[in-house]
Amino acid sequence: MKSKRAEIINAFKAADGKTISGEDLGDQLGISRTMVCKYIKGLREDGYEIQSSPKKGYTLKSVPKLLYPEEILSGLNTTLFGKNIHYYDEAGSSNDIAKKLAPVVEEGTIIVVEQQTGGRGRLGRKWASPKGGIWFSIILKPKVALSAASRLTLTVGLSVTNTLIQYGIPARIKWPNDVLINGKKVCGILTEVEAEIDTIEFVIIGVGINANMSLKDIPEDLRENSTTLRDEIGKSIDRVDFLQKLLHEMEQQYIRFNTQPFGEILSDIVSLSDTVGRDVKVTMPNRIVEGKVVGISKSGALLLKKEDGEVEEIIAGRCIYSKK
Repeated sequence: MKSKRAEIINAFKAADGKTISGEDLGDQLGISRTMVCKYIKGLREDGYEIQSSPKKGYTLKSVPKLLYPEEILSGLNTTLFGKNIHYYDEAGSSNDIAKKLAPVVEEGTIIVVEQQTGGRGRLGRKWASPKGGIWFSIILKPKVALSAASRLTLTVGLSVTNTLIQYGIPARIKWPNDVLINGKKVCGILTEVEAEIDTIEFVIIGVGINANMSLKDIPEDLRENSTTLRDEIGKSIDRVDFLQKLLHEMEQQYIRFNTQPFGEILSDIVSLSDTVGRDVKVTMPNRIVEGKVVGISKSGALLLKKEDGEVEEIIAGRCIYSKK
């Protein structure tokens, strides 16, 4: 259910720049004109430019370029994903917030943060999260075995890649949790699972996309292998529109994940893989394996053909492309 605040924003957007009287707004929302004034004041404080005329009413002139829940909900074409949104201007990590909320909120709840001060990637690696990016986490509660969690990471990677392709951007999936444009990282995915024995309680999937930033906004030691959407296409994107499209794509792929054999999704992942066919080095806590990637298994593992001809299935690790 949309909030009254969101309903006011929708009424303004439906008016398409025309003036709406406070009385009409009150009638549409079933609230008093005094409450209308209160909501208008709050919207102005959050950056909405709303002109008022004592005799005519209110006119929406511009909206802030932020990922406010009301903006995301207005036009969001999903039934579950993003219907419940928690927004933060700044926070340590959206995944950390999601883990605290997960036991008491419904599946599909997302946490959106404009700027993370403690963003992280896999294995605790640093992830720069300045303003202008798209940083969010989604709470999922799939009824699957713990071993299926890595499949979810790849499925979200497919969703991000498909969304970028909608914008004409040649994105590819790097196993296990990155999305690349022209060989450089634009998105990282961090999956964290809470489980008992082999039963998943909930899954937190954090998605970080370098959107309306430039490389100078990324720490120098991370720039060489990174890129941003703004640098790739030469202009800023509408982050609200992008996130709406991404959430719709994620929901469609999640429905497939829950209702179809994973092989159906896997074929799409492999077709967009930047990793299959490459010579790589995979580093793990206790060893390093080198070889040629010949595929991805139905468990989401990397199939690596080593120099001796043996094909090893690697569940997790850091995948580094060999320079040849």
